[in-house]
Amino acid sequence: MTEREYLAEGRRVGIRPFTPGDAEEFTARARESRELHRPWLFPPEDTAAYTAYADRLTGDPARAGFLVCERGGTGGRTDAIAGFININNIVAGAFRCGALGYGAFAHAAGRGLLGEGLRLVLDHAFGPLGLHRLEANIQPGNAGSIALVRRAGFRLEGFSPDFLFIDGAWRDHERWAVTAEMTGR
Repeated sequence: MTEREYLAEGRRVGIRPFTPGDAEEFTARARESRELHRPWLFPPEDTAAYTAYADRLTGDPARAGFLVCERGGTGGRTDAIAGFININNIVAGAFRCGALGYGAFAHAAGRGLLGEGLRLVLDHAFGPLGLHRLEANIQPGNAGSIALVRRAGFRLEGFSPDFLFIDGAWRDHERWAVTAEMTGR
């Protein structure tokens, strides 16, 4: 697979794995998106951090990482990285579940590109990856993230106090989930 070859394509985006060649663009987009991401998300902003991050996503069978790239973009943004969606903590066997992590970059925020990418990732997760369930743990104040998963068909399943250590503190999270059957896959 070449760097720009997609695992799946939608009308406006394609998803593909992380590659070493994406470090410069990914980290530049992460730096440009600090205001959008904080305090929810801290993607790698330098090459060394990106390399370690991408290596974990591509070298660990319990993880799968996808770049969401704008296809045929405007203003010279063809194949620009619009965001990323990762499936972490993949468990096989009877569980067949994974936990989502994701973020849009500032230039793509509010344009529906990550939502389209999430639908492609769901197809991939419930198809070739053979998963049955995906979970998204979201801080209650992150309205954009909650709206994204709600639009994708996730249901709210509960609340977990002090669930994840983010930005120096244990943060409460809402638990959202979707199964293959809920999406018709």
